[in-house]
Amino acid sequence: MKKMIVMLLTASMLMALAGCGSSAPAAAPAPAAEEKKEEAAAPAAEAKEADDDEDDDADFTTVTDGVLTMATNAYFPPYEYYEGGNIVGIDADIAAAIAEKLGLELHIEDMEFDSIITAVQAGKADMGLAGMTVTEERKQNVNFSESYATGVQVVIVTEDSDIQSIDDLADKQIGVQLATTGDIYCTDDFGEDHVEQFNKGNDAVMALKTGKVDAVVIDNEPAKSYVAATDGLKILDTEYVVEEYAAAINKDNTALLDAIDDALEDLKEDGTLDAIISKYISTEK
Repeated sequence: MKKMIVMLLTASMLMALAGCGSSAPAAAPAPAAEEKKEEAAAPAAEAKEADDDEDDDADFTTVTDGVLTMATNAYFPPYEYYEGGNIVGIDADIAAAIAEKLGLELHIEDMEFDSIITAVQAGKADMGLAGMTVTEERKQNVNFSESYATGVQVVIVTEDSDIQSIDDLADKQIGVQLATTGDIYCTDDFGEDHVEQFNKGNDAVMALKTGKVDAVVIDNEPAKSYVAATDGLKILDTEYVVEEYAAAINKDNTALLDAIDDALEDLKEDGTLDAIISKYISTEK
């Protein structure tokens, strides 16, 4: 009998021990651990996404690493001109401010105006900044940034000229800078037989002074500079065309276009753009 009781007690104790050693309760915390792992992964994923966005903003390329190469024609004061051996002016200052925003060094290449878009297309320059007007024809070859200035095409004549308005240009010989909008508009309006093309605006003005052409069509600001420096010339009161200036950028480098647009927006908002233009163009009448 005692033996039977001992056996029953032993069996009961084994059953109790088996119940205490069950693995089911120990597995319960596993889902909580998985949740913590997912929660930890979420901020990391968000951080990676933010880093990717920053990389997208900084993935533009330039012709030379660390350098923003600007193509221009440095005979278009006050937008670009030589002062000593340096190219200065509105476009040069704006380009320098853009380069600083992008963390790049600015390098300016002087060339004929009609070579600028070709240089940008061929990857020899990052952008063309040369008092360049946005036109549909040019947009077929390059992208344009947001406008940074407004230009006005005007007519320069001699003080004793009988030309009093745009209509009087019919049947006259008109001097223009090659491939500029003045060239394009005058050729369309008056015919190529009445248009004389020059590589530099100053050359066209000298041709007017010496009687080789009857008038010169060019942007208002360089026109004022040329007239101030040349006796016997004046600007007609009537405007020919009003247009917008922008930077030309290679169509394949949309990341650089976006970066330049962002920089221009910042320069507009903080007043830098207005300060640069006011430095060269007086608002006084």
